[in-house]
Amino acid sequence: MSDRFHKRLWRNAVTMASSQGTVSTVKVVEGLRECHCCGLFQSVPKLAPGNVAYCRRCGEQLARRRRTSPIAAPTAFCVASAAIYLALLVTDLMTINVHGRVNTVTVLTGPLEMAHEGFGEIGFVVALATLVMPAVVIMLMGAILIGASRKHMPDWTPRLLTWYERLREWSMVEVYILGVFVAYTKLIDLALVDLRPGVFLIAALMVTMAGIDSTLDVERVWQNRDIQDELDDRHGHHLPVEHISVASGAMPPIQNMLSCHACGLVMAFDHAVPREADMGDCPRCHQILKRRKPQSLVNTTAFLIAGVVCYIPANLFPVMTYSKMGHADVSTIVHGAIELWQDGMIPLSLLVIFASITVPVLKIISLTIMVTATWCGKKTGLARLSRLYRVVDVIGRWSMIDVFMISILVAIVHFNFLANVTAEPGVVFFTAVVILTIFAVHCFDPRSMWDAAGMNGPVKEPTDGRINESAPQPPPPRDMEPNRA
Repeated sequence: MSDRFHKRLWRNAVTMASSQGTVSTVKVVEGLRECHCCGLFQSVPKLAPGNVAYCRRCGEQLARRRRTSPIAAPTAFCVASAAIYLALLVTDLMTINVHGRVNTVTVLTGPLEMAHEGFGEIGFVVALATLVMPAVVIMLMGAILIGASRKHMPDWTPRLLTWYERLREWSMVEVYILGVFVAYTKLIDLALVDLRPGVFLIAALMVTMAGIDSTLDVERVWQNRDIQDELDDRHGHHLPVEHISVASGAMPPIQNMLSCHACGLVMAFDHAVPREADMGDCPRCHQILKRRKPQSLVNTTAFLIAGVVCYIPANLFPVMTYSKMGHADVSTIVHGAIELWQDGMIPLSLLVIFASITVPVLKIISLTIMVTATWCGKKTGLARLSRLYRVVDVIGRWSMIDVFMISILVAIVHFNFLANVTAEPGVVFFTAVVILTIFAVHCFDPRSMWDAAGMNGPVKEPTDGRINESAPQPPPPRDMEPNRA
């Protein structure tokens, strides 16, 4: 059963119109893992609890065994996260007192006030990252743990686990708490500011959600999932699934293998696998099988160009205006960091400079280098570029600190003539830069750098379907570097 409705209709139609039988077989290669950063297939030893296995070529983490219970520990953190989240919805974050006038802000106030001022798109992004996505990922994890605790995992559990991994990054509770502290430092010189229990609840929610990710052993969850005896390909054929072990030494050709992007299951076909073709549905998680991300370079370049275009006005236009006693002071991203430095908040100033200025520039420059290296087929420094990709992927969302800070200031500093903070068009462009660069990172397939250099088998496939055997071949799969606790 496929995740795509139109694909199900097409497969059923082909099945009804065709009486063809089995056309090929698929082999599940047990004990083998593909590095999703460089594309090298490697044998994975059995890991003891607390040990980690890394790729011997680029250093990417391939497998990790948790010391905690695979179900009980994440369940405890999940229940705690749900309770804290519900309490957070009805708890104040902070109050501000300006000459006897008091305002209060909650997690709901910021998005609503941004929409009220005509920046509904920014309010939607803030609400999505701080309210909607945390609730969604907590509910998804609860359902995943219920399904994983059963003797035979239901079909809906793998799909939910895949969506959890896709949406987890967009839950930005840990970034929002830093935005709260930056807003607090800007308000203490203005008036009397009192932190409310909501701030501590956000910090607790950050810890419990991090606890879910640190105790969840995805591999052990997948091991509880049965592998079907047939694979449904894109033509409606049901291909029988066989099992072979990497320990037997009979390894399929590299160009015939792929791994599922969701569950990591390695499969080998009896023919060369095209780089971006739909090879059917994974027999374990039912996700669509493709060897590489489709149109990786084109999509990454498009998002990258759009991000560069938005980055210029994001730094030139003001992001907010602060008015006090009729005197208005506009502020840009750089100006806000300078003010924190001048007020003696040097650590927070450095944090804002890093998150709001350095990180977007780093992402744009890094992606440009990686795309260029792929287009040119660069063969040197690929391990460093792979590590750089992992860094860019992790730090990308931290640029949202300024957006969250502005939403809090707009919501709480609302005293008409006495003091007022309003959002400006610069925040729209800055938010667009953050989102576009995150999409660019997600679209880029770092394995394409190694493919272009000829490190993962034939680089190009002729139109007649034959493999270019003259291309350099990668070494046969071997054990990765020793386990490290």
